[in-house]
Amino acid sequence: MLENISAAPPDPILGLTEAFQQDSRSGKINLTTGVYKDEQGNTPILECVKRAEEKLLKDEKSKGYLGIDGLAEFLNSVRELALPGLAAEDQVAVFQSPGGTGALRVAADFVAKNFAGSRVWLSTPTWPNHPAIFQAAGLETKQYPYLSADRKSLDAAACLETLEKEGRAGDVICLHACCHNPSGVDPNSEQWQQIAELTARIGMLPLIDFAYHGFGDGLQQDRAGIERMAKHHQEYLICSSYSKNFGLYSERIGALMAVCPDAVSTVKVRSNIKTCVRSNYSNPPRHGGAIVACVLGDTELRSLWTSELAAMRDRIHQMRSAFVEAMRHRSPDVDFSFLMDQRGMFSFSGLTPMQVDWLKSEKGIYIVGSGRINVAGITPSNLDYLCDSIAEALSS
Repeated sequence: MLENISAAPPDPILGLTEAFQQDSRSGKINLTTGVYKDEQGNTPILECVKRAEEKLLKDEKSKGYLGIDGLAEFLNSVRELALPGLAAEDQVAVFQSPGGTGALRVAADFVAKNFAGSRVWLSTPTWPNHPAIFQAAGLETKQYPYLSADRKSLDAAACLETLEKEGRAGDVICLHACCHNPSGVDPNSEQWQQIAELTARIGMLPLIDFAYHGFGDGLQQDRAGIERMAKHHQEYLICSSYSKNFGLYSERIGALMAVCPDAVSTVKVRSNIKTCVRSNYSNPPRHGGAIVACVLGDTELRSLWTSELAAMRDRIHQMRSAFVEAMRHRSPDVDFSFLMDQRGMFSFSGLTPMQVDWLKSEKGIYIVGSGRINVAGITPSNLDYLCDSIAEALSS
């Protein structure tokens, strides 16, 4: 049987990372996967994380299973982090998950099991794994326009028009809370208000992907979209990740939060999500959740975390600005200033697939075919080579 199986195509992003690792050129640059890099090009372990781990190592008493929903201290901490003042404790069912991807898959299973006929609306473009996750759960996916024709700004009118015409009660709309992946283009306050009002009027269920909390403008500012949705929706789902803002990529720690109209509904929703978790990974791993809970539950560690998170966010902003300025000097006829309006790790660079391919083959610079770049992968030491190479690609 197994010998007759055809090989699956490589992941469009992770496959590039594998090719990058096999590239022997010393000056190569990887701007593909969404991993934060410091000025030395390393993915650091935060100091607050190291201190939390030291504390956990000293105080840990057991390696026993967690409950299906996860570590209680973690669940309380992340609910408060994502939803301060937006929902009562008894209105939120919270589940610790293996990364934000795990939270999305559990949410997909929950929707598929309980809402027959629901369709999931995804922005065009969106994170490439979104459609695969929802389709694997048996859900139909639909697309709503997101970017303008030049891919530099949000086309809110087209988005709202499509949802108005084709959206229906019971559908799910997947929204990026901040730092839209892959474009870096987020709705402004007025646009969030319009999306919230329309989807509430139609009767759609918001599913908010909150993967980059703190990487946009700050912990409070990055909740603005959720706050707008909460004013118009009594129920919505949030899928959070702590890979980026805690640097816990390999710990695979995330959370699914289901905000419900009342306490009775919360009990019912929690019981149904538990069945989805039980038939998937049964219960979550402890260590990543324990780290997040330890940091958020300790005043000193939490203060250290917010300052380290701000430093990561500021470095991304600085490299974005440095890139725009460097390209202004090298390619004055090409305007990259639109990148300054984008937030988070990712931006669409405007590079064509042909230019991206040339940069990979001729310069050892790896960029996703759509032209999406991970701004966090730019460092002071590789900026000049990167900009020189892009300028050459644009001119040729």
